[in-house]
Amino acid sequence: MNYTVITGASSGIGYEAALAFASRGKNLILAARRTEELERLKANIAEIDGSLDVVVRTVDLSAAERVYGFYDSLRDYSIETLINNAGFGNYDPVGEQHLPKIEQMLHLNIEALTILSSLYVRDYADKEGTQLINISSRGGYSIVAEAVTYCATKFYVSAFTEGLAQELRSKNLPMRAKVLAPAATETEFAKRALDVERFEYGTSVRKFHTAEQMAGFLLELFDSDKTVGIVEGATYEFKLQDPIFPYIDRTRN
Repeated sequence: MNYTVITGASSGIGYEAALAFASRGKNLILAARRTEELERLKANIAEIDGSLDVVVRTVDLSAAERVYGFYDSLRDYSIETLINNAGFGNYDPVGEQHLPKIEQMLHLNIEALTILSSLYVRDYADKEGTQLINISSRGGYSIVAEAVTYCATKFYVSAFTEGLAQELRSKNLPMRAKVLAPAATETEFAKRALDVERFEYGTSVRKFHTAEQMAGFLLELFDSDKTVGIVEGATYEFKLQDPIFPYIDRTRN
């Protein structure tokens, strides 16, 4: 049996992605901090297809030792696809950032994603049909005012994943690495980024996608041979394309 692993699955894009992959008949391993939300998601998936195996892992991936422990807990499963979706944002001028929150964001958005990606590539890069999809942001290709540090974490995700995609191809390895770059999406993101109890996208954001729409775009990226799935900032059109950042292949003498 093969499994799709989704981190940050308790809400938003991760939650809807789980439902979307379940509709494709994919067995799932769902990871997040909130057990109750994961169990609710598991029950919803059972209504879609009761034959699917759905494994729940309650874990906070903002500490490296827990990231390694989480991956070790997957050793008995065959992982067809890994979707690194866990992450959060922050809106503050750099000089006014609450640094404990920023440290946690750096650990989750960059460190955890790098560890999980590296371990997955190490174990599965030579396996046909495997995919690594890392969730970046439109802010991983353009810098947003008062979200400079968050955007920098997503620039890392975009550059790391695009570079990995090129590296895998240069070595003729079958695994494919891809990056999804959403723009504003109706999730819990804004509440945590702004540290507020409520946030209404309909009255506060001119354009946005729903989490369900983004999960649909994620499936389009999954099905394609392209590396980047990105939402255009002006039109909010979703596009599939080749790597955006330049890549310099090393010459070996």
